[in-house]
Amino acid sequence: MAEKSRRGRPPHDDVLTPAEWRIVHAVKHGLSNREIARRRGISLDAVKYHVANAVGKLGVAGRNELKQWHRAPRGSALKEKTVDGSTKLGTLGQIARSVGDIRQAEAWYRDVLGLPHLFTFGNLAFFDCGGTRLMLSQESKAPAAESVLYWRVADIVASHAALKGRGVEFINAPHMIHKHANGTEEWLSMFKDIEGRPLGLIAQVGP
Repeated sequence: MAEKSRRGRPPHDDVLTPAEWRIVHAVKHGLSNREIARRRGISLDAVKYHVANAVGKLGVAGRNELKQWHRAPRGSALKEKTVDGSTKLGTLGQIARSVGDIRQAEAWYRDVLGLPHLFTFGNLAFFDCGGTRLMLSQESKAPAAESVLYWRVADIVASHAALKGRGVEFINAPHMIHKHANGTEEWLSMFKDIEGRPLGLIAQVGP
């Protein structure tokens, strides 16, 4: 008698499953388990399960160490390169502003100001400002007056390593925040300035 085929999902050829990768990137982005569950439309227990699995598989001590862990998913458009220490910051790529209601703000910036709308992801909306991106972020508290500066870099992994080697304190390691329908990936890594305020590196990696 022929042996029965095994039931269940086939084994993954990567260190994490696709679901675990999505949760890990969200954790590295600073989202709480409850926020991740709400955004992804899954239960809080499911998020906790994926986080626990990822922590166990990667051998990290916990959530804080997970934020600093870096590796791109297998098949990602982001390619690892040798760091030579000569990486330089590029042009200013993105400016962030907080808003009270992302839908109202999206309509106003698009229809009233006439800014080209690039895409919206969750509570984030992106617009083009003559080559520099404007990111609107919905916040529960009153909109802040201070903006966060994001530098566009050609190689976010090398830039992260080079700046970290110079003593820069990073809030999180490079992580993917969005994947477009055409396979282009949006990557982010946040660090602190000399006064502890956040700054960012961003990279758009094509397939």
